[in-house]
Amino acid sequence: MTKIIENNKLPLDHYKATLENGSLVMKPFCSCGNSLDEDYFCDKCNKKCNCHQIVCDNEVTLKLVKKYTRKSSQFSAFKIKLA
Repeated sequence: MTKIIENNKLPLDHYKATLENGSLVMKPFCSCGNSLDEDYFCDKCNKKCNCHQIVCDNEVTLKLVKKYTRKSSQFSAFKIKLA
């Protein structure tokens, strides 16, 4: 039987969350680090990306994103972490 090993340290497609002028801004990135456009297609990897993780740049942004995840079902499926 083949043993399946999960590696949680692999990079994932994600949003980088920052605060700009008091507003939450989330920019999509491929797991390779390439910035994504509105179609979420990575020209470098030649693949369609799916962002299921939000990486926050600081504690203040993290708290705001966590607040949104508690209040909105649109955010509830995302994994959230601090950069």
